[in-house]
Amino acid sequence: MKVSNINIPLKENYTEPTAAFDNNAKDFQCRDPFVMPYGDKYYLYKTNGKEIVCRVSPDLEKWSDEIVVFSPPADFHGINDLFWAPECHYYKGRFYIFTSCYSSITDKRAISVYRADDPLGPFEDIAGGCITPREWSAIDGTLYIDESGSPWMIFVHEWVSMPDENGSFAAARLSEDLTHFVSEPVTLFYAKDLPNATSGVTDGCYIVRLDSGKLMMIWSNFREKGYLIAKAASESGKISGPWKQEGILYEKDLRGDFECDGGHGMIFKTRQDKFMLALHSPNAPTAVCKESLRLYEITETDETIKIL
Repeated sequence: MKVSNINIPLKENYTEPTAAFDNNAKDFQCRDPFVMPYGDKYYLYKTNGKEIVCRVSPDLEKWSDEIVVFSPPADFHGINDLFWAPECHYYKGRFYIFTSCYSSITDKRAISVYRADDPLGPFEDIAGGCITPREWSAIDGTLYIDESGSPWMIFVHEWVSMPDENGSFAAARLSEDLTHFVSEPVTLFYAKDLPNATSGVTDGCYIVRLDSGKLMMIWSNFREKGYLIAKAASESGKISGPWKQEGILYEKDLRGDFECDGGHGMIFKTRQDKFMLALHSPNAPTAVCKESLRLYEITETDETIKIL
């Protein structure tokens, strides 16, 4: 299986963080997690509000306190709620965060790009505040590198700016510096393509390439039992699709230990060569569960991915 951020080369003279790792994953609130392995540590980025923050772990069990990696300047374009679902990707020697905020430029949710030489920053806004279409409400951007080595962003065209309230995923080629689109966005599929969907939500996509060459996406929507992670596959093996739905990866009561709903997943590879699914569960706190990071080992089998 191929996922982003495998085998990121460690920079010369890089110093690992020395924070105290004394928090357990279940002891801190976490929404929209993105885990990036780098060196001997794991870097967790998550929805946080007024700043972009990161927690660091040596083992996925003990975690540091939050480290601020981007604090918006006084003239920052974001207003109201800020920084949904930051993802940190390594590309050509630097680290890039894609994240969403409500922008004064568009008066809508938009995706912007931030760059740093270190996963803990300091990051700078390199895209002028917004790279998604200004007439769209857009969130949850992720990086995808195609067969020719060209960068793309896959992102959500939110249901709130769709005339039928049926959100979609879109894809557009990025410039080599990741600051702007060099192609018009193309629609991949819609929220209600998922059988029995109860919402027009498309959240948290992540792309994986199976060993067979099959291109798959995990993404989140709602059904009767709440928030979930669905699977889709490109019939052409290319990001343009066409895409078809291929069942559910995580859903409340799908098996006995899935006690609460959850979603907005991504996949990463550990230093022990295991593939892990990171998600938040539940989608809203309950008496049984509080919103936190959940990690599950996954495997590739029978032309799909499954939780062990």
